[in-house]
Amino acid sequence: MKNISRSTAGALLVFSLAFTARAEIPEARSEVVSVDDVAWGYLNPARGDKGPRAADLWGDRTKNTAAGILLQFPEGFSSPPHIHNITYRGVVIQGELHNDDPEAEIMWLPAGSFWTQPAGEAHVTAANGKSNIAYIEINSGPYLVQPTERAFDNGERPMNVDPSHIVWQDSFSQDDNNMYDVRVAYLWGDPAEGNLRGTMLKLPGGFKGKIRTSAAEFKAIVIEGDIDYKNQQSIKKLKPGSYFGSTEDVVHEIAVNPGQASILYIRSDDTYGLLTD
Repeated sequence: MKNISRSTAGALLVFSLAFTARAEIPEARSEVVSVDDVAWGYLNPARGDKGPRAADLWGDRTKNTAAGILLQFPEGFSSPPHIHNITYRGVVIQGELHNDDPEAEIMWLPAGSFWTQPAGEAHVTAANGKSNIAYIEINSGPYLVQPTERAFDNGERPMNVDPSHIVWQDSFSQDDNNMYDVRVAYLWGDPAEGNLRGTMLKLPGGFKGKIRTSAAEFKAIVIEGDIDYKNQQSIKKLKPGSYFGSTEDVVHEIAVNPGQASILYIRSDDTYGLLTD
């Protein structure tokens, strides 16, 4: 049975997140995808609407490459035992999901939960809400659903992390110009420069600022709360399930609606910083 909380949850990393003065903004090499604009299809066309709908946010889940995917599960969905050919990570965006061994007791993961599913391990997935959406991330593809007869042990162990077990760290010291209560949580990966890592960034309602990154790979998915993304002269509203990303030195200008915090899941291979006006 999977772990309900991370044994390493307290081993948070210190990221180079610092509030700085207004800086010159370099030419952007970025992309922005609203959840309203994604192209939904069926994860398994043979099952049609009996199975989840799927949409690629970035990458291509059908190829041997990394990808970020949205899965939408119908109310009452319950899969048969199965495996995947590759390991994936998941974050619940909406509704409640259960992902565990076939014999495990049902334990619903609400929005904001994080889980991992090792390649080759037999498991079931179920959905409990009227609308159930998860962000799924793979380091290589294709993302396939296979029968349990092909199960194998790749040496990895799964985990389920309820939002109440995610440990948030104050990102900034008292010496920083921290006018916002921004917090960060470490989920996975290696903090060394050039290595991939996954974090969550919690921005309070009313936050206005910029995320600056020089990462070769920076991908942010809106998990909770709407944000306004300023792109040149226009502003794009990004609801949960939306995505923005970049390569090299880029500044992402965002604002969070007052009265409601926002949580971003961020995949990157370098640190990122916050700029305030």
